[in-house]
Amino acid sequence: MTLRLSDTAPDFTQDSTDGPISLHQYLGDSWGVLFSHPKDFTPVCTTELGAVARLKPEFDKRNVKVLGLSVDPLADHKAWVGDIAETQGTALNFPLLADPDRKVSGLYDMIHPNANDTLTVRSVFIIDPNKKIRLIITYPASTGRSFEEILRVIDSLQLTDKHKVATPVEWKLGADCIIVPSLSTEEARKLFPGGWDEKKPYLRMVKQPGA
Repeated sequence: MTLRLSDTAPDFTQDSTDGPISLHQYLGDSWGVLFSHPKDFTPVCTTELGAVARLKPEFDKRNVKVLGLSVDPLADHKAWVGDIAETQGTALNFPLLADPDRKVSGLYDMIHPNANDTLTVRSVFIIDPNKKIRLIITYPASTGRSFEEILRVIDSLQLTDKHKVATPVEWKLGADCIIVPSLSTEEARKLFPGGWDEKKPYLRMVKQPGA
């Protein structure tokens, strides 16, 4: 199954380190990040799970629930949790799905046979409160992810859902934004009475709304 942006995130029920989880019920009215790992007891995955555990307060501030996944069974997950706490200095504080039957991996196209026909790639899905997929990133198994970047994207999505702006390259919370080109000058004056820096008619830089 190939998923695209704005598709509804497939629902599922699967065991996890926090007990059985049904995705849509688990997310409720929150945003969600679902991210997969190729295998338990692997070095890159161990560092990633530690990083997400440390960043969990940042996800919580943004009303985001995080959910990891690996194709290994639950017993292996529970044994791995101790290694993560020991080596990363942070205990796992979010659910890690067990997917030995590859049910979730299949729904989300996380196994790429040309890379490996049994292990998941490093997939990331950001899901909004309407259960729509808003971001899909696929990393190779050898490359650890930047979860600071995932937070940056969530900040952008939450801002641009609320205001008629887009965010430029390397944007971070508090920086100037771009007025969307579909907004006429007259409409922009009503929404942004403080004015903007018009570099080109299609490139209008404005202070971040609400900053």
